[in-house]
Amino acid sequence: MNGKNAIPFLDLVTPHRELAPELTEVFARALNTAGFIGGPMLEQFENAFAEFCEAKYCVGVSSGTDALRFALMAAGVKFGDIVITVPNTFIATTEAISQAGAEPRFVDIDERTYNMDPVQVRKYVTECCTFDSRMELLIDNRTGKPVTAIVPVHLYGQMADMDELLEIAQQYNLSLVEDACQAHGAQYFSRKENRWCTAGSMGIAAAFSFYPGKNLGACGEAGAITTDDETLARKMRMLRDHGQAKKYYHDMEGYNGRLDSIQAGLLHVKLKHLASWNQSRQERARKYNELLSAVSADIKAPFEPSWSRAIYHLYVIQVENREAVQAALAKENIGTGIHYPIPLHLQKAYANQGYRAGDFPVAEKAAERILSLPMFPTLSEADQLRVVETLIRIVLESAPQRAAAAAD
Repeated sequence: MNGKNAIPFLDLVTPHRELAPELTEVFARALNTAGFIGGPMLEQFENAFAEFCEAKYCVGVSSGTDALRFALMAAGVKFGDIVITVPNTFIATTEAISQAGAEPRFVDIDERTYNMDPVQVRKYVTECCTFDSRMELLIDNRTGKPVTAIVPVHLYGQMADMDELLEIAQQYNLSLVEDACQAHGAQYFSRKENRWCTAGSMGIAAAFSFYPGKNLGACGEAGAITTDDETLARKMRMLRDHGQAKKYYHDMEGYNGRLDSIQAGLLHVKLKHLASWNQSRQERARKYNELLSAVSADIKAPFEPSWSRAIYHLYVIQVENREAVQAALAKENIGTGIHYPIPLHLQKAYANQGYRAGDFPVAEKAAERILSLPMFPTLSEADQLRVVETLIRIVLESAPQRAAAAAD
């Protein structure tokens, strides 16, 4: 979006300008040492990110998709398995499941948080599955396939209700792998542990994406996996590097999924600023909430439960006639996004699974109404005021038209 008075959806230029000397030094260090793959810069970042996530180990990989795929494979998910997840996420979540050889099985979401609804998960495992206590295996009644894992997505920067999901996973012997690709630094208050827990520290493993637009973004593609399990960490390091235990000694077939040293070095520089960037996003979310509070009937603001400390990778509202509202905002030079317009169960890529419109009504209704407003650490209060004032005017102006159309 161009123009003197434009408010972008996302500003990736300012932080890179501010950090240019430190980021450039990383590149110079790589040139001077020829340390492009592995080495100290990768190890330093992995150690720092593991500590940030309150995990014992971090394995840097080439993307968030690889992170989730390798985590599932290391956890034992294999061909013919079923993995429970949600339909309102980027397709990378289900691509990783499919590429591990498994089949995604969707459950609906909580209408307030947009995250996996534990009630729907329990409904699926109790009504659609049978637990073989002898084999300690959950079997899907319709297909006869084993259900072996759950992948909750911490969507928009807010964690799913992990206590409930972990309880289900433990009861039915399921591996729980967090899709934390949008949740770098998000926290959840565990009633079971009576403490705040950080995204990436609760499941058997967790996948992170460092796509440039993320709260912690690389200058290209990058990802990481966190875990407390040393055996899993070792397997994932082998999977990312052609199955090598050491060079030219291959214990398994693996992949070329390494995180290069330059990206690791750039991420290490940025990681030092992530907590303050997240705090700025939280402050801007509170300001949006304040500005929108008077029109809550027409514009639904995000819901943050008492057990959540969201880091607002995205600030997502709901409005009627979403496309028209988005187009009107664009005419006013205000950038927005839609995350995501078509739930995965209705995508052509999964047409062979037999899902139909109406199967997951909460996710489908949200997909028709969600709109992501500008959100980034340097977003000014004046720009937020302009965004909200313009949004309210557009929504209220369209209300009589909607009422008239309904009456006809």
